[in-house]
Order: sequence, then structure tokens, then C-alpha cells
Amino acid sequence: MLSTPVQAEPMSGAEFDAYTKGKTLYFGRGGAPYGAEVYLDNRRLRWSFLDGECKDGYWYEEAPSSICFVYEDRPEPQCWSFEKGDTGLIARFKNNPQSLDLYEAEDVDEEMICLGPKVGV
Repeated sequence: MLSTPVQAEPMSGAEFDAYTKGKTLYFGRGGAPYGAEVYLDNRRLRWSFLDGECKDGYWYEEAPSSICFVYEDRPEPQCWSFEKGDTGLIARFKNNPQSLDLYEAEDVDEEMICLGPKVGV
């Protein structure tokens, strides 16, 4: 007999903060690596698409169960709902519901590598 997975309730800002603060989380999408994010104090963060380039930003809770991110190179908020699944976080992009979900690939207890700014030769 097949069972239908029970959909978890979206996390509040306080739950998201408690889960992520001080961690580096790696995310996947569609079975492939997608990016990593370091969660710092005061809802600050650093994101990378795993290409060595990092973007600083912050997050805030908007309405119940909507976590929005603003990055230094993208001032328009990107809002997600987060649920805690059996193997970690599941993120659903609220700005485009047709987008594939992101899922937590792993929690790595090491520093994410961010290369310096690109300079010409």
C-alpha cells in the first residue's frame, strides 16, 4: 500500500531562525546541487550558487509563514515558505509557484568558500 506524505506546516520566522542560525546549509533542486547559505546572527546571511561568488543579505518574516530574502545585488525580496521534512528543509518559492522546490542537501560544519571580487588583468 502506498502512503501519501503528510505535508508539514510552514515554519514561522522564529522556527526558521532557530533551525538555521549558525549553520551552513547546502540546497539541491531537481536532483542537482543548487547553492549554499550561511546563516549568521541578526538574520544576516551569505548565499552562493557554489561558484565561489557570495552575496550578503538578510531575511525577514512577512505575513505568517513567508520568509523573504534580500541580497546586496537584488533589492527586490524573494519570498519562500519553509517546511521541515524527513531529511531537512523544503523551500517553496512564493514569487513563482511553478518553480521547483529546493531541499536541504546537508548541514556542513565548515566555512563556505567565497572568492574575492573579480579584478581585471
